[in-house]
Amino acid sequence: MNVSELARQVRVTPNELYELLPKFGFHIGRSAIKVDDRVAQKIIRDWTRMMRNHNETLKMEKAAAARKEQAEKVRAEARTITLPNVIAVKDFAGRIGMPVTDVIRELVKNGILASQNERIDYATANIIAGDFGFNVELENTTAEEIKEDEVSLDRLKNILEGQHKDTLSPRAPVVVVMGHVDHGKTKLLDAIRKTNVVDTEAGGITQHIGAYQVVKKKKSLTFIDTPGHEAFTVMRSRGAKVADIAILVVAADDGVQPQTREAAKIIEAAKLPYIVALNKVDKPEADVQKTKSQLSDIGLIPEDWGGKTICVPVAAKTGQGIDELLDMILLVADLEKEKIVANPVRDAVGTVIESHIDKGEGPVATVLVQSGTLHRNDYLAVSGGLYGRVRAMKDWQGHVVDAAPPGMPVKILGFKVTPAVGDVLEAPKTAEGLERKMRADYMMRDSATASQEVVTAQTDEVKDKKLFKIIIRADVLGSLEAIVGALERFRHPEVGVEIVAKGLGSITESEVGTAEATGARIFGFHVPLAQGVEKLARDKKVVIQHYKIIYDLLDEVKRELQNVLPPEVIVEEMGVFKVMAIFRTEKSNQIVGGRVEDGKLRPGLKLRMKRGDAFYGMGEIVKVQSGKQEAQEVAAGSECGVQVKTKEKIEIDDVFEAYREEVKQRVLKL
Repeated sequence: MNVSELARQVRVTPNELYELLPKFGFHIGRSAIKVDDRVAQKIIRDWTRMMRNHNETLKMEKAAAARKEQAEKVRAEARTITLPNVIAVKDFAGRIGMPVTDVIRELVKNGILASQNERIDYATANIIAGDFGFNVELENTTAEEIKEDEVSLDRLKNILEGQHKDTLSPRAPVVVVMGHVDHGKTKLLDAIRKTNVVDTEAGGITQHIGAYQVVKKKKSLTFIDTPGHEAFTVMRSRGAKVADIAILVVAADDGVQPQTREAAKIIEAAKLPYIVALNKVDKPEADVQKTKSQLSDIGLIPEDWGGKTICVPVAAKTGQGIDELLDMILLVADLEKEKIVANPVRDAVGTVIESHIDKGEGPVATVLVQSGTLHRNDYLAVSGGLYGRVRAMKDWQGHVVDAAPPGMPVKILGFKVTPAVGDVLEAPKTAEGLERKMRADYMMRDSATASQEVVTAQTDEVKDKKLFKIIIRADVLGSLEAIVGALERFRHPEVGVEIVAKGLGSITESEVGTAEATGARIFGFHVPLAQGVEKLARDKKVVIQHYKIIYDLLDEVKRELQNVLPPEVIVEEMGVFKVMAIFRTEKSNQIVGGRVEDGKLRPGLKLRMKRGDAFYGMGEIVKVQSGKQEAQEVAAGSECGVQVKTKEKIEIDDVFEAYREEVKQRVLKL
C-alpha cells in the first residue's frame, strides 16, 4: 500500500505519518513510498488505540512539564514563612500550602519517618521547607505565650538544670542507639537484652514498647529502643536531653553510610558522649580497619588511632562483645556521673516516648521519668491541663509498680486523653484548679468555634463530600477530647464526619432541637437523658445512641460512613467500531454495518458515539451479527452488523467506542 493511501485512511498527512510511525514501533523511513500490506492493515487496525495512547502520553508529559514549571516558579519566588521550634507535620503542611502526603514523602527522602500527627523540630522543618522553595525564619515566642505554655520543653530544661545540688542523687543513665538502616540496631538491642537475662543477678529484663532497662554489675541502664525517636529529636531542638549516652552502630561489612553521618551530626548537636559499636565483625567480609578509616574521615577518630572515639567490636548475632559494650557504657556513665543525677523527692517530671489507645486499657503512654518519683494516684498534667491520674504503672517487665524513680521508663494507665509523643509530663501531688481551668478553657473554645463548624464543612475542600452529621455529649472532658480527636483522624476524599455540636453533661432538649434542624444523630458517652428528652426525640424522629466504650462509638461512625460511600464504577474499554452502512432506522433502534477497528464487540456493551472529533450521543449494543449468524463476539478486523439502542441519528463514518461498566461497593479505608 502506498504511504499516501495509508495516510489518507488514517486521516493524517504523509509527513505526520512518517513522524508518528517510529513512535508506534513501525520502522519506516521517510524515503519509503510503499508499506507492506499486512503491516499497513495492522497500522489501520491499531491506529485509534495507538493515537489514544500517544495523546495520553503527550498529556502526561505536558502535565509533568507544567508541575516542574510551577515548582521552579515557586522556588524562584522563594516566599518567606515563619515556623515555631516544634510543629506537627500536618500543621507544617498547612503552613506551606502543600498536601500532607507530599510532605511525608519528602521527609522519607531525608530519612525521617513521621506520621501527620507527629512533630518535627525547626531544623528539620527548615530543610523540608527549603526543598519546597521557601525561606524560613524562626517564629518569635512572646513572654505571654511562654507563660500560657507552662509545661513546655523550656520548663523541663529549667527543671532539670535548676535543681539544687544538695537534692541530687545518681539515677539510671539513658542510652539511645542510632545508626544507618540495616546496620543491626535492633539486633544489638536484642543481644543486650538476652545477654543480660543470662548474666543478671537482680531479675532480667523484657523489651517494652517504648523503652526497657537492663542491670549490669548491679547498676541499671535504660535503653530507648526506638533510635532517632521523635521525642529525642524534639527535646534536642530546645536544648534539653532525653538521652545521656549514645551508641552509634556501624556495620563493619558496610562501613560509614549516609544515615551514619546524619546520626553522628545529631549526636554532636545534642552534645552527647557516645560509643561506636562496630557490628557484624563475625562476617567474613567485615573490615574493621577500613571502617575505622571511614569514621576518621567524618571526624570520629578511634582511641587506638590516637583519637577520643571509643570503638567496640561486636557481633549482635552471636553475642560477641556485648559484655564489653555494656562495660564501656558503665565507664562512660561513670565519667559523666556528675551530670547523670536527679532529685528523687520532688514532683515527677518526664517525657512521653510512646502513646496509644489500647482496647483493654484505654489511653496509655510510656513515660521516661527524668526527675522526681512518680507514684500511683499522682495527677497527670500536660501543658497546664489535667490529663488524668495514675491508675496503675507497669515496668519494663510488665510488673505493676507503685513508684518510678528518675531514669525509669514506665507504662502509665489512667490518662483521660492520650498525650502526644514528646509531650512533657508533670505529676503534681495536688491538682486544685487544673480540672476547673481546663474545663472552662475547653468550653470557651467550644462556644467560640461551635458556630463555625457547620461553615467549615461547606468550604471548597469538603463541600462535595457526603457528610455524616453528629452531636456528641460526654461525661468528662478527657473522653470528649479523645472522641473528637479520633473522629478528626477519619479522613477520606468523598465522605466525612461533621461535628455539629459537642459538650459535657446530659443530653437535653436543646440537642434534640439542633439534631432536628441539622439532620444530625446524637451520640451520648456515659451520659443520661434529661427529663422528657426521650419522648421529644421520638416525636421529632431524632436518633439518640448511647455508648460506654469509645471503640463502639467509632465503629458505628465508620459503618455509617461506609453506607454513604458512593460505589466504584469501573469502566473497561472494549473496542472501536466504524459505521460503513445504515440498514434500518427506527425511533429507538437502528441497525448499521461496519468494521471493528480495535478490540472486540459483543451484545450488552455501552457506546460513546463520535462524529469527527466530537461525541454526540450514547447508545447500547442490542445484537451483533456476523454474516447471517447472530454472534456473541466479533474481533478487530472483522465486518459485522450491529443493532444499536439509541435515540440519536447515526451517519456513515461515525465511530462507536464500546465499553462496559462494573459497579463495585468499596471498602472504606480511613
